[in-house]
Amino acid sequence: MKICYVDESGCTGMLASTNSSIQPVLVFAGLMIDYSRLHSVTEQFLTLKQKYFPNLFPSDRRYFLSGILAEIKGSQLRHNVAHGNRNLIRHTFGFFDGVFKILEDNNAQTLGRVWVKGIGSPIDGKAIYTFSIQSVATTFQEFLRATDDIGFIVLDSRRKSLNAEVAHSLFTQKFRFSGDAIDRIVELPTFAHSDNHAMLQIADVVASGLLFPLAAFSYCSGHMVNLHVRPQYRLIKSRYATRLRNLQYRYKEASGRERGGIVVSDSLTQKPGSMLFK
Repeated sequence: MKICYVDESGCTGMLASTNSSIQPVLVFAGLMIDYSRLHSVTEQFLTLKQKYFPNLFPSDRRYFLSGILAEIKGSQLRHNVAHGNRNLIRHTFGFFDGVFKILEDNNAQTLGRVWVKGIGSPIDGKAIYTFSIQSVATTFQEFLRATDDIGFIVLDSRRKSLNAEVAHSLFTQKFRFSGDAIDRIVELPTFAHSDNHAMLQIADVVASGLLFPLAAFSYCSGHMVNLHVRPQYRLIKSRYATRLRNLQYRYKEASGRERGGIVVSDSLTQKPGSMLFK
Protein backbone atom coordinates (compact mmCIF):
# COMPACT_ATOMS: atom_id res chain seq x y z
CA MET A 1 0.00 0.00 0.00
CA LYS A 2 1.32 3.40 -1.02
CA ILE A 3 0.18 6.79 0.28
CA CYS A 4 0.54 10.12 -1.52
CA TYR A 5 0.52 13.21 0.72
CA VAL A 6 -0.14 16.57 -0.99
CA ASP A 7 0.22 20.16 0.17
CA GLU A 8 0.28 23.48 -1.66
CA SER A 9 1.97 26.86 -1.29
CA GLY A 10 1.00 30.20 -2.76
CA CYS A 11 -2.35 31.71 -3.63
CA THR A 12 -4.69 32.17 -6.60
CA GLY A 13 -4.56 35.97 -6.57
CA MET A 14 -3.87 37.69 -9.89
CA LEU A 15 -0.62 39.58 -10.49
CA ALA A 16 -1.74 43.04 -11.59
CA SER A 17 1.79 44.37 -12.12
CA THR A 18 5.47 43.51 -11.78
CA ASN A 19 5.57 45.02 -8.29
CA SER A 20 2.37 43.44 -7.02
CA SER A 21 2.53 42.08 -3.48
CA ILE A 22 0.64 38.92 -4.56
CA GLN A 23 2.57 35.66 -4.47
CA PRO A 24 3.84 35.05 -8.03
CA VAL A 25 3.79 31.24 -7.98
CA LEU A 26 1.41 28.51 -6.85
CA VAL A 27 2.96 25.18 -5.96
CA PHE A 28 1.52 21.70 -5.38
CA ALA A 29 3.87 19.09 -3.93
CA GLY A 30 3.12 15.41 -3.48
CA LEU A 31 5.19 12.86 -1.56
CA MET A 32 4.64 9.16 -2.26
CA ILE A 33 5.69 6.59 0.31
CA ASP A 34 5.06 2.96 1.17
CA TYR A 35 2.82 2.49 4.20
CA SER A 36 5.42 0.22 5.81
CA ARG A 37 7.73 3.26 6.14
CA LEU A 38 5.20 5.49 7.88
CA HIS A 39 6.17 4.69 11.47
CA SER A 40 9.85 5.09 10.67
CA VAL A 41 9.30 8.45 8.95
CA THR A 42 7.20 9.76 11.82
CA GLU A 43 9.75 8.80 14.47
CA GLN A 44 12.63 10.21 12.45
CA PHE A 45 10.78 13.46 11.80
CA LEU A 46 9.89 13.91 15.47
CA THR A 47 13.53 13.34 16.40
CA LEU A 48 14.62 15.89 13.79
CA LYS A 49 12.11 18.46 15.04
CA GLN A 50 13.25 17.95 18.63
CA LYS A 51 16.89 18.42 17.61
CA TYR A 52 16.31 21.73 15.80
CA PHE A 53 13.24 23.05 17.63
CA PRO A 54 13.45 21.63 21.17
CA ASN A 55 11.17 24.34 22.56
CA LEU A 56 8.26 22.65 20.73
CA PHE A 57 8.59 19.57 22.93
CA PRO A 58 7.72 19.11 26.60
CA SER A 59 10.64 18.32 28.89
CA ASP A 60 8.99 15.08 29.98
CA ARG A 61 10.01 12.35 27.49
CA ARG A 62 6.71 10.56 28.12
CA TYR A 63 5.03 13.27 26.05
CA PHE A 64 7.49 13.12 23.16
CA LEU A 65 4.70 12.37 20.66
CA SER A 66 2.98 15.67 21.43
CA GLY A 67 5.79 17.34 19.49
CA ILE A 68 3.90 16.55 16.29
CA LEU A 69 1.21 19.09 17.21
CA ALA A 70 3.42 22.15 16.63
CA GLU A 71 4.10 22.49 12.91
CA ILE A 72 7.26 24.04 11.48
CA LYS A 73 5.94 25.93 8.46
CA GLY A 74 7.89 25.93 5.22
CA SER A 75 7.04 29.61 4.73
CA GLN A 76 8.91 30.43 7.96
CA LEU A 77 11.89 28.34 6.88
CA ARG A 78 12.25 30.20 3.58
CA HIS A 79 11.82 33.47 5.49
CA ASN A 80 14.71 32.42 7.72
CA VAL A 81 16.93 32.02 4.66
CA ALA A 82 15.81 35.29 3.08
CA HIS A 83 16.14 37.44 6.20
CA GLY A 84 18.19 35.52 8.75
CA ASN A 85 21.81 35.85 9.78
CA ARG A 86 24.44 33.23 9.00
CA ASN A 87 23.63 31.15 12.08
CA LEU A 88 19.90 31.07 11.36
CA ILE A 89 20.52 30.09 7.73
CA ARG A 90 22.89 27.32 8.86
CA HIS A 91 20.28 26.11 11.34
CA THR A 92 17.56 26.10 8.66
CA PHE A 93 19.76 24.21 6.21
CA GLY A 94 20.49 21.65 8.88
CA PHE A 95 16.78 21.03 9.22
CA PHE A 96 16.33 20.85 5.43
CA ASP A 97 19.21 18.37 5.23
CA GLY A 98 17.47 16.21 7.82
CA VAL A 99 14.20 16.26 5.90
CA PHE A 100 15.95 15.16 2.72
CA LYS A 101 17.69 12.35 4.56
CA ILE A 102 14.34 11.09 5.86
CA LEU A 103 12.83 11.12 2.37
CA GLU A 104 15.85 9.47 0.77
CA ASP A 105 16.29 6.82 3.47
CA ASN A 106 12.62 5.83 3.20
CA ASN A 107 12.47 5.75 -0.61
CA ALA A 108 9.95 8.59 -0.86
CA GLN A 109 9.39 10.13 -4.27
CA THR A 110 8.03 13.52 -5.29
CA LEU A 111 5.59 14.79 -7.89
CA GLY A 112 3.64 17.99 -8.34
CA ARG A 113 2.81 21.13 -10.29
CA VAL A 114 4.27 24.62 -10.31
CA TRP A 115 2.24 27.50 -11.75
CA VAL A 116 4.11 30.73 -12.51
CA LYS A 117 1.62 33.55 -12.93
CA GLY A 118 1.61 35.97 -15.83
CA ILE A 119 1.20 39.72 -15.36
CA GLY A 120 -2.47 40.68 -15.64
CA SER A 121 -3.55 37.12 -16.42
CA PRO A 122 -6.79 36.10 -14.71
CA ILE A 123 -6.49 33.12 -12.35
CA ASP A 124 -9.15 30.43 -12.21
CA GLY A 125 -8.36 29.03 -8.78
CA LYS A 126 -10.88 26.20 -8.93
CA ALA A 127 -9.65 25.00 -12.33
CA ILE A 128 -5.97 25.19 -11.35
CA TYR A 129 -6.48 23.35 -8.08
CA THR A 130 -8.62 20.56 -9.52
CA PHE A 131 -6.37 20.12 -12.58
CA SER A 132 -3.28 19.97 -10.36
CA ILE A 133 -4.74 17.27 -8.12
CA GLN A 134 -5.93 15.32 -11.18
CA SER A 135 -2.36 15.53 -12.49
CA VAL A 136 -1.04 14.24 -9.16
CA ALA A 137 -3.53 11.37 -9.27
CA THR A 138 -2.51 10.45 -12.83
CA THR A 139 1.17 10.24 -11.89
CA PHE A 140 0.36 8.40 -8.68
CA GLN A 141 -1.71 5.90 -10.70
CA GLU A 142 1.29 5.26 -12.96
CA PHE A 143 3.55 4.83 -9.94
CA LEU A 144 1.13 2.28 -8.47
CA ARG A 145 0.98 0.46 -11.80
CA ALA A 146 4.78 0.34 -11.99
CA THR A 147 5.05 -1.01 -8.45
CA ASP A 148 2.03 -3.31 -8.84
CA ASP A 149 0.40 -1.81 -5.78
CA ILE A 150 -2.64 0.15 -4.60
CA GLY A 151 -2.83 3.40 -2.67
CA PHE A 152 -4.73 6.49 -1.64
CA ILE A 153 -4.19 10.25 -1.48
CA VAL A 154 -4.15 12.47 1.62
CA LEU A 155 -4.62 16.19 0.96
CA ASP A 156 -4.05 19.02 3.39
CA SER A 157 -7.57 20.15 4.23
CA ARG A 158 -9.04 23.48 3.15
CA ARG A 159 -12.65 24.67 3.35
CA LYS A 160 -15.32 21.98 2.97
CA SER A 161 -16.65 23.46 -0.28
CA LEU A 162 -13.17 23.52 -1.82
CA ASN A 163 -12.44 19.98 -0.64
CA ALA A 164 -15.68 18.78 -2.20
CA GLU A 165 -14.79 20.33 -5.58
CA VAL A 166 -11.43 18.56 -5.65
CA ALA A 167 -12.90 15.23 -4.55
CA HIS A 168 -15.56 15.48 -7.25
CA SER A 169 -12.93 16.10 -9.93
CA LEU A 170 -11.44 12.69 -9.06
CA PHE A 171 -14.88 11.15 -8.63
CA THR A 172 -15.57 11.84 -12.32
CA GLN A 173 -12.34 10.02 -13.26
CA LYS A 174 -12.94 7.05 -11.02
CA PHE A 175 -16.60 6.43 -11.82
CA ARG A 176 -16.81 7.49 -15.46
CA PHE A 177 -18.86 5.23 -17.74
CA SER A 178 -15.85 4.40 -19.93
CA GLY A 179 -13.98 2.86 -17.00
CA ASP A 180 -11.97 3.76 -13.91
CA ALA A 181 -8.98 5.89 -14.96
CA ILE A 182 -7.39 5.67 -11.50
CA ASP A 183 -8.32 2.12 -10.54
CA ARG A 184 -5.23 1.55 -8.38
CA ILE A 185 -6.21 4.51 -6.18
CA VAL A 186 -8.69 2.75 -3.95
CA GLU A 187 -10.83 5.70 -2.87
CA LEU A 188 -11.36 9.42 -3.36
CA PRO A 189 -8.83 11.60 -1.53
CA THR A 190 -9.12 12.10 2.19
CA PHE A 191 -8.60 15.56 3.68
CA ALA A 192 -6.57 15.89 6.86
CA HIS A 193 -5.19 18.54 9.19
CA SER A 194 -1.44 18.43 9.31
CA ASP A 195 -1.23 18.61 13.12
CA ASN A 196 -1.05 14.83 13.41
CA HIS A 197 0.53 13.82 10.09
CA ALA A 198 4.31 13.86 9.84
CA MET A 199 4.19 13.35 6.08
CA LEU A 200 1.83 16.30 5.56
CA GLN A 201 4.20 18.45 7.58
CA ILE A 202 7.10 17.28 5.45
CA ALA A 203 5.02 17.99 2.31
CA ASP A 204 4.59 21.57 3.57
CA VAL A 205 8.35 21.88 4.05
CA VAL A 206 8.89 20.69 0.47
CA ALA A 207 6.13 22.86 -1.03
CA SER A 208 6.61 26.09 0.92
CA GLY A 209 10.20 25.84 2.08
CA LEU A 210 11.82 24.43 -1.06
CA LEU A 211 9.68 24.41 -4.22
CA PHE A 212 8.17 27.87 -3.72
CA PRO A 213 11.53 29.69 -3.39
CA LEU A 214 13.07 27.59 -6.18
CA ALA A 215 10.22 28.54 -8.51
CA ALA A 216 10.12 32.21 -7.48
CA PHE A 217 13.88 32.59 -7.94
CA SER A 218 14.11 30.55 -11.16
CA TYR A 219 11.21 32.13 -13.04
CA CYS A 220 10.56 35.54 -11.49
CA SER A 221 14.01 36.98 -10.76
CA GLY A 222 14.62 40.02 -12.96
CA HIS A 223 10.94 40.21 -13.91
CA MET A 224 9.21 40.78 -10.57
CA VAL A 225 10.00 43.34 -7.86
CA ASN A 226 8.20 41.49 -5.15
CA LEU A 227 8.70 40.61 -1.48
CA HIS A 228 8.18 36.96 -2.48
CA VAL A 229 11.09 36.97 -4.95
CA ARG A 230 14.24 37.13 -2.84
CA PRO A 231 17.83 36.98 -4.14
CA GLN A 232 18.74 34.86 -1.11
CA TYR A 233 16.60 32.04 -2.52
CA ARG A 234 19.56 31.24 -4.74
CA LEU A 235 21.11 29.70 -1.62
CA ILE A 236 18.22 27.22 -1.40
CA LYS A 237 18.45 26.48 -5.12
CA SER A 238 22.20 25.94 -5.20
CA ARG A 239 22.07 23.59 -2.21
CA TYR A 240 18.88 21.59 -2.89
CA ALA A 241 17.83 21.76 -6.56
CA THR A 242 19.71 18.62 -7.60
CA ARG A 243 18.64 16.71 -4.52
CA LEU A 244 15.00 17.59 -5.12
CA ARG A 245 15.24 16.73 -8.83
CA ASN A 246 16.58 13.30 -7.95
CA LEU A 247 13.55 12.56 -5.75
CA GLN A 248 11.10 12.97 -8.64
CA TYR A 249 9.08 10.06 -9.94
CA ARG A 250 9.23 10.12 -13.75
CA TYR A 251 7.76 7.62 -16.18
CA LYS A 252 7.56 7.14 -19.94
CA GLU A 253 4.40 6.94 -22.00
CA ALA A 254 4.04 4.38 -24.78
CA SER A 255 5.25 7.08 -27.17
CA GLY A 256 8.49 7.36 -25.20
CA ARG A 257 7.67 10.82 -23.86
CA GLU A 258 8.62 11.41 -20.22
CA ARG A 259 5.88 12.42 -17.80
CA GLY A 260 5.43 12.92 -14.10
CA GLY A 261 7.80 14.56 -11.67
CA ILE A 262 7.33 18.24 -10.92
CA VAL A 263 5.72 19.93 -13.92
CA VAL A 264 6.05 23.69 -14.46
CA SER A 265 3.64 25.97 -16.33
CA ASP A 266 5.30 29.38 -16.78
CA SER A 267 2.93 32.15 -17.90
CA LEU A 268 5.46 34.89 -17.09
CA THR A 269 8.39 34.18 -19.42
CA GLN A 270 7.53 30.74 -20.90
CA LYS A 271 10.72 29.16 -19.61
CA PRO A 272 10.90 25.35 -19.67
CA GLY A 273 10.37 23.20 -16.61
CA SER A 274 14.04 22.26 -16.54
CA MET A 275 14.86 25.80 -15.34
CA LEU A 276 13.48 24.85 -11.93
CA PHE A 277 16.56 22.75 -11.26
CA LYS A 278 19.25 24.45 -13.38
